[in-house]
Amino acid sequence: MPKANETVLEINLGNLAHNYRYLRSKLDEDVKFLSVVKAFAYGNDSVVIAKKLEELGTDYFAVAYVSEGIQLRENGITTPILVLHPQMGNFEEIIEHCLEPNLYSEKILINFIETAEAKNQKNYPVHIKLNTGLNRLGFDANEISKVYDLIENTNSLKVRSIFSHLAASEDWEEREFTIGQIDLFRKMSWELIEKLGYQPLLHICNTSGIINYPQAAFSMVRSGIGLYGYGNDENVDPKLKPIGSLKTVISQIHKLEKGESVGYNRKYKVPKTSRIATLPIGHADGINRIYGNEKAGVFIHDQYAPIVGNVCMDILMVNVTEIDCEEGDEVVIFGGSQHPVKFAEAGGTISYELITGIQHRVKRIVIPE
Repeated sequence: MPKANETVLEINLGNLAHNYRYLRSKLDEDVKFLSVVKAFAYGNDSVVIAKKLEELGTDYFAVAYVSEGIQLRENGITTPILVLHPQMGNFEEIIEHCLEPNLYSEKILINFIETAEAKNQKNYPVHIKLNTGLNRLGFDANEISKVYDLIENTNSLKVRSIFSHLAASEDWEEREFTIGQIDLFRKMSWELIEKLGYQPLLHICNTSGIINYPQAAFSMVRSGIGLYGYGNDENVDPKLKPIGSLKTVISQIHKLEKGESVGYNRKYKVPKTSRIATLPIGHADGINRIYGNEKAGVFIHDQYAPIVGNVCMDILMVNVTEIDCEEGDEVVIFGGSQHPVKFAEAGGTISYELITGIQHRVKRIVIPE
């Protein structure tokens, strides 16, 4: 594999395929698989990722917003796409691009029915979100009859799935709460199904749900973070492979004498004669100031180099005093020698925030399966 000569995010499609197959192996053959590709496919490249997952046989995609679904459609994705957080102003675009909305409140449901009827739609596929305890989006238990009454009075839509979202499926200390969510979901969804008279898909499991609560797989599961190589569990993480590796290069090396400072506000002063390397990546690329001042570091020739001083907008500095390196050498921010979870934890955050924060100006390089 060629060495990086600029800041790049390498996207390994072989690792993506491995993760997909691993998660699929946890399910019965008749359980459908929904792949979550929102937020630029968790900071990677939504079109590249969706095309590979479509090739692998995913049954559904999910995005957060309508614009993300339109981008996939305009790039040739034909698999059904669930829009998790649609807004009323985008309902005509949803229909125009054959996207499937999550209808999570009375106002949203009424408005979509009005739009669908105005567009002369019949049995348009929609998804009903139930609130079982996460308390973000969804109908509460006392609203099921109201949902049915609205659906019963129109032929413009048909419920494709009923779903909910687990709040703490990775946390064994919250097992009782999670089982309570699953039981409530089962009760609420079956109440609606009995009224509808037909069987939509049911799904509540996210990545950690797939692994920890296989009894709750129902007829479909959703996976986001797991596809990208993270299991939210130190016992599961080794079985998955992070698909992204963030790399850059050394732009310049300075030799500083004891007491000289590095970067803005002179936050770091070298304790002895030192070599400080400057890298072309900063908080505008997604490596935030929280990683500065030796909280985290990078790897050069498989050796650890702590980040020193404040991270700048386009630049950060690392201490390479003990490393035999030169200008132009490759630097690994995460991937390879450094697991992204470890880098994120060093900054007091989580893998989700780290990987989704890699900005679009960072060049993506796709490594085929």
